[in-house]
Amino acid sequence: MTFRRGLRFLPYLVVAAILLSALVTARANNPAPAPHPRFVNITRSAGINFVHNNGAFGAKYLPETLGSGVCFIDYNNTGRQSILLVNGEDWPGHPLHRYPTTMELWRNNGNGTFTNVTRQAHLNVPMYGMGCAIGDYNNDGCDDIFVTAVGQNHLFRNNCNGTFTDVTKQAGLWGPKDFSTSAAWIQATRDGLLDLVVANYVKWSPKTDIYCTINGKTKSYCTAQVYHGESLTFWRNNGNGTFTNVTKQAGLYDPNDKSLGIAVADFNNDGWPDIAVSNDDEPNKLYINNHNGTFTSEGVTAGIAYSGSGVARSGMGIAAADYNHSGYPSLVITNFSNQMLSLYQNQGNGLFINLAPHSEIGRASLLTLGFGCFWFDYNLDGWPDLFVANGHIDPGISAIQPQVHYAEPPLLFENLGNGKFANLTKQMGASFNKPRVARGTAFADVNNDGAPDLVITTNNGPAALFLNEGETNNSLEIKLVGVESNRDGLDSTVRVRAGGMTQSEMLTNGGSYLSSSELILTFGLGRYKKASLVEIDWPSGHRDFLRNVAANQLITVKEGVGIIARKPLNRRGTW
Repeated sequence: MTFRRGLRFLPYLVVAAILLSALVTARANNPAPAPHPRFVNITRSAGINFVHNNGAFGAKYLPETLGSGVCFIDYNNTGRQSILLVNGEDWPGHPLHRYPTTMELWRNNGNGTFTNVTRQAHLNVPMYGMGCAIGDYNNDGCDDIFVTAVGQNHLFRNNCNGTFTDVTKQAGLWGPKDFSTSAAWIQATRDGLLDLVVANYVKWSPKTDIYCTINGKTKSYCTAQVYHGESLTFWRNNGNGTFTNVTKQAGLYDPNDKSLGIAVADFNNDGWPDIAVSNDDEPNKLYINNHNGTFTSEGVTAGIAYSGSGVARSGMGIAAADYNHSGYPSLVITNFSNQMLSLYQNQGNGLFINLAPHSEIGRASLLTLGFGCFWFDYNLDGWPDLFVANGHIDPGISAIQPQVHYAEPPLLFENLGNGKFANLTKQMGASFNKPRVARGTAFADVNNDGAPDLVITTNNGPAALFLNEGETNNSLEIKLVGVESNRDGLDSTVRVRAGGMTQSEMLTNGGSYLSSSELILTFGLGRYKKASLVEIDWPSGHRDFLRNVAANQLITVKEGVGIIARKPLNRRGTW
């Protein structure tokens, strides 16, 4: 009797089994999307305790609001990215007479910790530092450091033994007492030598400081509008360890500039590096390389100089990338609060269109004041995503504009690959979302797991290092070694094909704000386990092809030779 009753339920059991089998098959063929990777704050466990000093003591000098920058550098050629954090110092007349503060170099120990080696590296040089740029200007295989400052910039030659020498005077860079901000190395003439372009802000010194006030009672920080501007400076590398100022000859001189950010990219896809500059309350600039050591200013005709209503915005940070796989790099520029970001999509015909007002990027950034920014493929799906560091310049801004805050959370926009972006900031956790008075920011793969990590500086506050955890997509990292081109391979364009998708990126430094990211290219490959083709166009004109390159490795490619080293990426994410 019991057996017969059981037979009555057999058809239902068969149907259930079929449905369960179909569900399992469907999930196997269409797996649930993996959770987003997260950025985990490892600053304390890494041992990093840097705190920026802006020198403020009540005088409210203009430079106090703007610093500082950060650069990643493999200064000792260990294959690990160390961190250079630029610092200010006390102004003359500061009543506290604090212990002198300098920039700090934090060595990556390769085990999850960093050590302050500033003194050992001979970088404990007093200055009111602003930003930094990394490049091998003398082609000896060891990356050098250029530091921008208020008063005197400095060039530090890497001695290839863990120490640096200040060669500013010997290099011919001593003398200009500018208020410099960002800088970038560029192989402008494709002669194998790295030239140097330096952004300068305004004519300012403690003696010429202007009194500004918001409430009519107390002094407040001035904006750039009340000061005269300063031109970019372009230093030509003479090939003998010295540089010559050729700003006017190169067509880059404009004394009205108030420049804060520099991005190098091949905007017209002709194989030559061009220069884009973000200006504060002055038109942004786009300089197209004429192939003869000169540039033509095309910012106005290209459509990046002004807002849609014809107004010069307060441009801060800047970054370039081929975010839509068009083969042409587009631009993002961070602006003042109530101005939103500018997302200039490169149309490939010399024109750019600002898509921010119709994008989540514009809506989410309307009330924030953006500084550092960069494109990076944080989830390794093959589409460059956008990170922006935010923070206002006026501690009392909320009393005047309640909806605007002094400390602000960052913004992380996922590139959805269809021309749209998703704001993932809140999904990254409380530490990532913590409001900061952020300024410089850069990215690098600090634990060699194939996923880019990031660092943020705060004005008159601590730096924060975030580790990218939880990513399961594949990636390919490429380090370049130039022969006829500069040793770092800067301004080389690399194209990577995986499946039906082709990514394109030029290796540059600079960008963001006062900062530089690692000089290694990371390409997300999604679920593909190899790149079917890697094409490298070197500044010398030489072209290398690599076929069927396996994913999840760092390859070192030498110009004209091919792959000379391979290093597996630690996909487990452990140090």
